[in-house]
Amino acid sequence: MKLEDLGYTETFEKFRIENNSENFEVGRVIEENKERYIVRTENNEYEAEVTGNMRYNANGREDFPAVGDWVFLTAVDNDFAVIHRLFPRFSKIQRHQAGKSSDVQIIAANIDYALIVTAADRDFNLNRIERYLTICYTSKVEPIIVLTKTDLISENLTSEIMDSIKQRLESVNAISVSNETKSGYIDLIKIFQKGKTYCLLGSSGVGKSTLLNNLSGKEIMKTDTISKSTERGRHITTRRELILLEGGGLLIDNPGMREVGITDDKTGISETFDNIISLSNKCKFRDCKHTNEIGCAVLAAIESGELEKGSYDNFMKMERERIHYEESSSERKRKEKIFGKILKDYNKKDIKGRRGIN
Repeated sequence: MKLEDLGYTETFEKFRIENNSENFEVGRVIEENKERYIVRTENNEYEAEVTGNMRYNANGREDFPAVGDWVFLTAVDNDFAVIHRLFPRFSKIQRHQAGKSSDVQIIAANIDYALIVTAADRDFNLNRIERYLTICYTSKVEPIIVLTKTDLISENLTSEIMDSIKQRLESVNAISVSNETKSGYIDLIKIFQKGKTYCLLGSSGVGKSTLLNNLSGKEIMKTDTISKSTERGRHITTRRELILLEGGGLLIDNPGMREVGITDDKTGISETFDNIISLSNKCKFRDCKHTNEIGCAVLAAIESGELEKGSYDNFMKMERERIHYEESSSERKRKEKIFGKILKDYNKKDIKGRRGIN
């Protein structure tokens, strides 16, 4: 296998040469499980962990490898290696970690396309899809919506759902498929390109693992039915893993996400809701909040039917979340800076509190 088959590009090779790293092997992280990694190189596959120096110098979770990362490593034996350094990422899909005020969870790195998988029978929700779109646009990853389980609903209802996607999200490519009958798979397979990396995003139980099994032609991931008691999907996929497909594309499955927290610098939201942003430029007041202001072009568009009320409500909710995340992140950085100064001052003193002698 060549590194190019795993997505290695001239940009990565240029970085390797410029950093005089000929003494290291180059590999890609294909699996992550609690800071233990499986790394695929041109000639081997290793279980790996980061060096103590890399761990010590890490400022946060983003400095550790994620599935999809390219790394410099040294083999200890035929089965084990240590990771010394990451290549720069050209993209990374991340989200606000559930239950944390400002922590970021990296889902996958160096992704070209994200398949936003949603089920037609129970999971379909345009608001949730817009959240995934925001994650993709923030991450500089091109989204593709995949509507699954179309065999469980009528053709007319499938058409209605696809029309609603095109009406509200007209710039996003959308494909409808059935994992049971394989309807729509011809169009789906066409999107995969050799050397390009794709990531599956979606809630538990929408058919991501079945989709991966069908595309790979083998039983890679376990599958299960929806819980009858909660009508929610069970978390069958418990780790992230990169799979090389027969056609040459690379596909990463992910555990289902019940919470889709955004970590946005406004870019992703602006691109997801570009129609609302365009309308806001026509508002009478530059600082219009789009709530009850006179001359608000956004509210006028809702009144006339040009803009969906549901999309507007979702935009306002996500904007509040973004602002809250920015404030939480800013506060965390402020506290870290204060702690850093305290630690620096402490290190200048001896254990009795007296200033050290230079």
